[in-house]
Amino acid sequence: MGDVYKLQLENISKSFPGVKALDDVNISLRPGTVHAVVGENGAGKSTLMKIINGLYKRDAGRVILDGKEVSFSGPMESADAGIAMIYQELNFFPELSIAENIFMKRQPGKAGWVKWQDMMERAKKILEENDLPYDPRTKIKELPIASIQMLEIVKAVAFHAQVIIMDEPTSSISNKEVKLLFDKIAQLKKQGISFLYISHKMEEIFQIADDITIIRDGKSIISGSVSDFTEESIIAHMVGRSIENIYPKEVFPIGEVAFEAKNLCSEGMFKNVSFNVKKGEIVGMAGLVGAGRSEVCRAIFGLDPLDSGEIILSGKQYTPKNVTHAIKSKILMLTEDRKKEGIVGVRSCRENITLASHRIRKGVFMNLKKEIQEAQEMSEMLKVRFAGIETPIQSLSGGNQQKLLLARWLMLESDLLILDEPTRGIDVGAKLEIYNIITDLAKKGYSILMISSELPELIGMSDRIYVMNQGYITGCLERQDFAQERIMQLATKTEV
Repeated sequence: MGDVYKLQLENISKSFPGVKALDDVNISLRPGTVHAVVGENGAGKSTLMKIINGLYKRDAGRVILDGKEVSFSGPMESADAGIAMIYQELNFFPELSIAENIFMKRQPGKAGWVKWQDMMERAKKILEENDLPYDPRTKIKELPIASIQMLEIVKAVAFHAQVIIMDEPTSSISNKEVKLLFDKIAQLKKQGISFLYISHKMEEIFQIADDITIIRDGKSIISGSVSDFTEESIIAHMVGRSIENIYPKEVFPIGEVAFEAKNLCSEGMFKNVSFNVKKGEIVGMAGLVGAGRSEVCRAIFGLDPLDSGEIILSGKQYTPKNVTHAIKSKILMLTEDRKKEGIVGVRSCRENITLASHRIRKGVFMNLKKEIQEAQEMSEMLKVRFAGIETPIQSLSGGNQQKLLLARWLMLESDLLILDEPTRGIDVGAKLEIYNIITDLAKKGYSILMISSELPELIGMSDRIYVMNQGYITGCLERQDFAQERIMQLATKTEV
């Protein structure tokens, strides 16, 4: 008797105008297991999940659920069949209550009338059964992201999902919250629930997955038990080549101090924060979620208020007023939320690259010829993969979007370039390209301040690392003193 599978994808193919997104992809998901789907940005993972979920119609191949071929016309049909998808960008209605979000499109009642009391009682029972300490009437915007994510899982299980698809579920939550998530997944596996799990984080793949399928250029390259793989073999299959050293850090002479912050304070966010960045130096900023790293950088960039403190930029006093003032002062920032604060999704790649540039204008008008030329040159220099510079940026993979946002700032002069989580949500191949860009910028004398939640990334790329906890800087490490254990000690240090 052959293997029993909960879900099988057989020879799935899908094309869009000018590109074959999926080409003969095969995945077999066993009951009560986590199957990791791994690949570079743009490999076809999201397209495949949307075919399972009924958002896209496949061109060829079969989707087999519990031994029967299925085809869904939309997510509700897929959900009714027992398949739930939890997106990286969580879908919820912030102004509605927890109960309303749980029962969205499934409200108890009839003829358009909702049985509110019944819905609240059922929501309360679901929350209690899953140890979630919330009143069902609470607006969902008041919950932390990790709890909203847990609610998405709870909602899927409450409506009898047997297959749960999770896309980068740990990208915005702390290590403690990751453990709670993994504990929940382990509990649900025992109930026979199966997971398709998309992630770029190698350590969690080996921690949570039972099986792995690697996709490259729209094809399923290899599948097997997680025990059949190493981190190096996964990376080699993902990118089609072996990567010996993912952190291309080079040591070269560093110049004088270009940026200095003294005793920066913002009420309730951070206090007495002092640090400096030299020319040609990559300074890392480490800390746990909520430590205040992003808040400090946002204040420097004029996004958030700065209550007190002093900033010296290239020997002159600088007081942040707003983003426009920061850019004119040659402080540039790649924010951590590229979707919300970085890209303009419906606009072209050209427009996104040149958004902040004034030197290609003729008065109030853009010099279109020069704009096209410079946008094209920047795209080629950063090896952006797309159909062309007029392509809407939202259609690109995360790694290519990130490179285009870097291109936007490289068109301007910079005395301080702030990179907040520059490789979040992008694959190892794209990460290496971003690291090479950062290294080249440092070589050219750029002063770079880099925030990252990935300690190996900070250790691999930084010349010095400042560590923050609870709004304070708790220490600064020189390169020869870098160690994950030491950084974590400072990241959890309470006395300053």
